[in-house]
Amino acid sequence: MSKPNNLRIYHQDEDIVVIDKPSGFQVHTPVAYAMEGKVVRKNNVLILLRKQLEREIFTVHRLDKATSGVMVFSLSSDGARLLQDQFISKSVKKTYVCLVRGWTADSGVIDKPLSKNLDDGTLLDSVTEYETLHRFEIPYSTGRYEKERYSILKVHPLTGRLHQIRRHFRSISHPLVGDTVHGDGKHNRLWRELIGGSGPMANHLFLKSYSIEFNHPKSLERMKFKTRWNKPWMKLFEIAGLCLMIDS
Repeated sequence: MSKPNNLRIYHQDEDIVVIDKPSGFQVHTPVAYAMEGKVVRKNNVLILLRKQLEREIFTVHRLDKATSGVMVFSLSSDGARLLQDQFISKSVKKTYVCLVRGWTADSGVIDKPLSKNLDDGTLLDSVTEYETLHRFEIPYSTGRYEKERYSILKVHPLTGRLHQIRRHFRSISHPLVGDTVHGDGKHNRLWRELIGGSGPMANHLFLKSYSIEFNHPKSLERMKFKTRWNKPWMKLFEIAGLCLMIDS
């Protein structure tokens, strides 16, 4: 039986470990703290996983603090380099699921340059593909309409910019629900009331790293891992009248 503070592990071998990253957990110490020589230990995935496995681990990609879902780490520096090469060459397939305000098109591509950080710096090519899985409306109002409309999407980011999915959908007037940085406060408050509960149930970004597919750094076997749905997502599916089955 796993300890209460342990992270859920989907797969572990001599070279990699694949986990379920909870919402609200940081992967790296924020830059401002790192520059001051500080380390954020609370809810830090790297620190927790190193303690849990009792060995060194190496990051090969990132997830935002508020984003939950499947994530892969290397157990060696050489393996990390090989996995990072796959991300650079775009041979890694990442699938996300998110909830956005409004009804989206059946499918689409958002091709809009984004700055590397959340500033007005140099713009970089940024591309996000999406497919609408489900549209629904609920008998609640945030002001203008008697009912509010939402869409559940399957998303493939083809580049890896900071907050890319969140920023891209805000740019087409479909902000993610629960996004306190790029989202809509009225809809965030509505969903906090609908979800209820405390902790993650009270304020949840509906952005899930649903699956990841890559070549094993040593055996080269093609591997695919999917995450599990937690309580906020199960509550969302109940509200949406949906039993969600996703093929990514």
